[in-house]
Amino acid sequence: MPLINPWASQQFKDYKKLRDEFGIEEFNFTLPDAPPIFRRGIIFGHRDFQLIYDRIINSKPFAVLTGLMPSGRMHFGHKMTIDQVVYYQNQGGDVHIAVADIEAYASRGISLEKAEKIALEEYIPSYIALGISPDKAEVYFQSKRREVKDLAWKLAKKINMNEFLKIYGFDKEANMTHLFAPLIQVGDILHVQLDRFGGRRPTVVPVGVDQDPHMRLTRDLVERWRMFSVVLQEGKIGVFYRGESPEKVLNEVASIVGDLGFDVHLNIPYKALYASGTNWEHLRRINEAIIEYERKINEHGFFPPSATYHRLITGLNGGKMSSSIPDSAIFLTDSPEEAVRKVKRAITGGGATLEEHRKYGGNPDRCSIYEFFAYHLIEDDSYLKEIYESCKSGERICGKCKKEAANLVEEWMKDFHERRENAKDMVKEIVRYD
Repeated sequence: MPLINPWASQQFKDYKKLRDEFGIEEFNFTLPDAPPIFRRGIIFGHRDFQLIYDRIINSKPFAVLTGLMPSGRMHFGHKMTIDQVVYYQNQGGDVHIAVADIEAYASRGISLEKAEKIALEEYIPSYIALGISPDKAEVYFQSKRREVKDLAWKLAKKINMNEFLKIYGFDKEANMTHLFAPLIQVGDILHVQLDRFGGRRPTVVPVGVDQDPHMRLTRDLVERWRMFSVVLQEGKIGVFYRGESPEKVLNEVASIVGDLGFDVHLNIPYKALYASGTNWEHLRRINEAIIEYERKINEHGFFPPSATYHRLITGLNGGKMSSSIPDSAIFLTDSPEEAVRKVKRAITGGGATLEEHRKYGGNPDRCSIYEFFAYHLIEDDSYLKEIYESCKSGERICGKCKKEAANLVEEWMKDFHERRENAKDMVKEIVRYD
């Protein structure tokens, strides 16, 4: 199996193949009031999103965890994640934003002081301007939150070095702080289920596929620390207990599951309980009740985190959009004039000449301008389809698309800069230092 490295400049094209290789499920949920990023296949996969879908549909609590790497400037590629976070917040999710200052120090040598300055001046005003409400959100720092670091070293007991290296592929030159940084991310993801931060509830982490190693590691550690395994079997649901005092514990669990309306059969010698459920919904109800019970006997019994995976937007130069390559990205603090300049110089999917383009058509699937339309600039699905088809036929030429994109970007940037300026006074409302 190939490695996905969260710190490499990788590009991905065959997302179906990635889903198959890493066990990511196809995202096919119909969400209420879904923004374009959900409707257009940009969110291409998930892990356990059924838990979040149930919470959204039934207006029940859930958490959202996202993070920022305070090492450069925020661009439209980062905006894709925040667009999702804003949607989840609007659907009732409480938002937690980690400033990954430990990871920035470990992987890029950025001091904690500099990381804080970058986060507060570059990222957080933009997050608020993009629509995150401070009323139901917090920004915190990995280095300052004790619960995150405590979970990192405690849960690390359940993974050995061989397994760790298989996930991340660190070489012998990797420093130990860098090796510890992924465990800090485990603490980030799971600590929001501690009582102080809202208690046990499903948590969604929207990421690009390059961050999947963190999700696999966290989900594996949740499974290893839990005292119960709840599985759907043929015609029943099996609950298997891994702790002590099985007769006492399983009788208590049997009472809880019975109160949910399921028939229950105990097998104490095998530390097992069987319930009459037959589908995923039954499994969810039983598992949620057991997780709530488990918190009394296992401080590390959590919901496995859910994840959504979005495509990575192509850079304007045809490669990966990156903060370290200025002309590959439109930064949210670029002037409108600079953003327009970058759009006009972008690589498109048009023919080599106008004649070839008219004759053979363009390729919007390999066009950075079309991606900007689809991911950020055009709300109307039918109009976007018209652009796609007229490009494929050769009727629409690249100059027209660039002109339209430049006008839309300029208008968007002017409005955003005004909102961002107003958001600066709100930063103190959302930042926590503990």
